Amino acid sequence: QVQLVESGGGLVQAGGSLRLSCAASGTFFSINPMGWYRQAPGKQREWVASITSGGSTNYGDSVKGRFTISRDNAKNTVALQMNSLKVEDTGTYYCRCRAAVRSRYVADDCWGQGTQVTVSS
Repeated sequence: QVQLVESGGGLVQAGGSLRLSCAASGTFFSINPMGWYRQAPGKQREWVASITSGGSTNYGDSVKGRFTISRDNAKNTVALQMNSLKVEDTGTYYCRCRAAVRSRYVADDCWGQGTQVTVSS
């Protein structure tokens, strides 16, 4: 089983920056990819960014050019640097991964508990 623990959320003014971190622990063969989702009140959970173990990154259109995802494979951590934050970036941010736990060839979803990001105007 994989446990994901996020940290780094908080309150920031529009235009500011925050850095989120997520650490994976447990017993697994591999974790790939790792990424971030977010959910604003009353809205569906939205994909934000993801990164493979090889370092390939993808971003949602609403965060491209402002957010940067990075990963430390040795430590099984993923980070999300968020710059030029907007009020609409407010929400609960969840770390997400696909982890091979039961078998080297079968991956399951894993989710963190979430960390709150609030951007004020």
